[in-house]
Amino acid sequence: MNPDRDHGGGLDAARARFGGGAEAWLDLSTGINPEPYPIPHLSARAWATLPDRNAQAALRAAARQAWSVPDGAEILAAPGVSALIPRLPYLAPRGRVAIPGPTYNEHEAAFRMAGWTVTAAGGEAIVIVHPNNPDGRLHSETDADAPLAIIDESFCDVTPDSSLIRLAERPGTVVLKSFGKFWGLAGLRLGFAIARPETIARLAEALGPWPVAGPALAIGTAALGDAEWADRTRARLAADAARLDALMAPHGTCLGGTTLFRLYALPDASAFQSRLAHHRIWSRTFPYSDTRLRLGLPPAEGWPRLEAALA
Repeated sequence: MNPDRDHGGGLDAARARFGGGAEAWLDLSTGINPEPYPIPHLSARAWATLPDRNAQAALRAAARQAWSVPDGAEILAAPGVSALIPRLPYLAPRGRVAIPGPTYNEHEAAFRMAGWTVTAAGGEAIVIVHPNNPDGRLHSETDADAPLAIIDESFCDVTPDSSLIRLAERPGTVVLKSFGKFWGLAGLRLGFAIARPETIARLAEALGPWPVAGPALAIGTAALGDAEWADRTRARLAADAARLDALMAPHGTCLGGTTLFRLYALPDASAFQSRLAHHRIWSRTFPYSDTRLRLGLPPAEGWPRLEAALA
C-alpha cells in the first residue's frame, strides 16, 4: 500500500506481525460505530430483483428528511463515498485544488490522478473534511469558497448541528455523506452526494443505473428514518468518547477527534501501537507523525480488554 494513502483497518498486516486469528483482534483503527444499527428483516425481493425506482426514491426521501436537505439540492446514493470521490475532480476543468491537511487522503489522490495540482490554500477547487479526520476540526461556510467545493461530512452525523448541508444547493458545491460510519454498517457500502440537480445528473451518469444494491436501499431507508436510534446513539458515543479520553489521560494528550474516534499525542506512537497490539488491539498511526495515534471506540464487550491493556 502507498504510505501516502494509509487507512485504518489493515488487520492482515497486524496479524502477520503480531499473530492471532482475526476473531482474536479488537480493531480500534477505524472510526466506525462499534454498535451498528440492527439490520431489519429484508424481503426476498430485495435480494432477487434489480433495485427499483420506488426503493431508490424511498431512500432519497429518508435521506432528505434525516439531513434536512434543502429543496434546491438533489441526492444521489452510491456504493460508498469512496465510489464518488474519484469522480469529483471531473466536475470542473483541471486546475489547482486546495485540500487543508492533514486529512483523509483519498481526496488528494483522486485529484492528483485526474491531473489537478494540489495546494494548501487557494485555487479553483477546495476540499474540506468536516469534521476533519483525524483531528475533528470543524470548518465554516467561508472555508468552502471556490468554484468547485467538496464538503466531506462522512463523520458529521455525530454532530448534526454543525452540518453545512445548507450549502448543497449552491452551484459547484457537493456535500458527501457516509452511511457506514455513524450507522456502523461499513460493509453495506452506502454513501451519498448532495448537490444541485445538474451536478447530481453528471455523477449519476458516471455511476450507472443500479449503483446501490437492493438490500442496501432497504436497510438505509430504515436506518435514516429511525431518529430515536440516532439520538440514543449520539448520547452513547459521547459518553464512550469521554470514557476513552479518561483511560488515555495518563498516557498522552487528546488532540481532538469526534465521538467516533479520538486523536492523541504520545511520546512514541509506534511503540504504543505495538503495546496495544500485543493485547490484540489494533490502533492507527500516521506516516507524517511519530507522535499521533488514533483510537476508535470498542464495543461494550471490548472495554475490559482495552482497560487491561492500558493499566
